Amino acid sequence: MKKLLPALFVAFFVGLIFWPHAGQSPTVMAEPKAEQKPIQGYEAPHFTLIGMDNQTYQLNGKRNKPLILNFWASWCGPCQMEAPELRKFYQKFGQQVDLYAINVTSEDSVDGAKNFVQTYKLPFPVPMDKTGEVANRYRIMAFPTTFLIDQQGIIRKTIIGMVDAAVLEQEVRKLLSEKR
Repeated sequence: MKKLLPALFVAFFVGLIFWPHAGQSPTVMAEPKAEQKPIQGYEAPHFTLIGMDNQTYQLNGKRNKPLILNFWASWCGPCQMEAPELRKFYQKFGQQVDLYAINVTSEDSVDGAKNFVQTYKLPFPVPMDKTGEVANRYRIMAFPTTFLIDQQGIIRKTIIGMVDAAVLEQEVRKLLSEKR
């Protein structure tokens, strides 16, 4: 009985915490919000970065086409395995979707990033997050991390870890088929 009483006490308080949320539908949570958060269903945090090609890349709301943001570092093994998959995907969908491969240079080096891009022959823009500010806004905790963002600027999917071309293709086809 002495062991049962603390367990019942914990279960009671856990129930109190979750009870107010029990009737909420998950689809309500996925509705686009005006607030910027790196969470599915919310507007993607805005940023402006300079790319490896010295062009300016930004995200600040609505876009002409969906955007894939991929955060990576050159020393990251899964990023190295993922790079050919991103290239393969981009060769097929680059006209329909933008892809920014954001190098978190604050956790890497410019030379390392340049070597990576040359080694893997990346054909898409590579914005450089030299201060780590954008990675912080997106709460990047692991490399690689990928966000799928719709034309309204809303995060529709987050993928932590390596992603292959087939999965990206499937997710992007869903995104492109939706009427917004």
